[in-house]
Amino acid sequence: MAALAVRYLRPAGPPAPETRPPDPMPRPALRAVRADEQPPPAPRELRRVLGRFASGVTVITAPGAGGEPPAGFACQSFASLSLDPPLVVFMVGRTSTTWPRIARAGVFCVNILGAGQGALCRAFAVSGAEAADKFAGVRHSPAPVTGSPLLAGVPAWVDCEIHAVHTGGDHLIVVGRVEALGAEEDEGGDGDESTDENGPLIFHRSTFGRFTAFDA
Repeated sequence: MAALAVRYLRPAGPPAPETRPPDPMPRPALRAVRADEQPPPAPRELRRVLGRFASGVTVITAPGAGGEPPAGFACQSFASLSLDPPLVVFMVGRTSTTWPRIARAGVFCVNILGAGQGALCRAFAVSGAEAADKFAGVRHSPAPVTGSPLLAGVPAWVDCEIHAVHTGGDHLIVVGRVEALGAEEDEGGDGDESTDENGPLIFHRSTFGRFTAFDA
């Protein structure tokens, strides 16, 4: 069985203070539009073009605050931001009903999904009435520092405190400070993980796939 490599970046401390969501979006400035000025691209066109950029898939989770159940949602917009200090970032829509619960918790865990976890991603991508209990039937344990749900079987995870929240149009840019992280080590050392179910889950043009390595 693959061993689990875990790294703690700082000793566990008290939870981060409650993070207040940013103020509502400001009203756009009004100005005259020139006759030769091109209109901005439509949201549908943005999705069509930007959907050609492949990304990994994660599930962002947080423990319940004040008696609330745990929170979680599927997220493609996760990335490493800084090594010193150790920071990561993800984006979430301002209309998200899950984000306020994560903000109240002040912490979160990034569960990086493996190639065989497309169904798990779909379970956390639902919204509305279907999202009543995303954790139903999903095995998880507390992440070591923040207590956020760490989903069973994920190949890697990153345990974070909320460091900052910035506005970005119709989304919020959430910066997290990494407190602990871990990943399953490949038994073969430098072996190819392309056939391993714990290789990354890839999302491209509304379709899930897997990574395949090749010689440059």
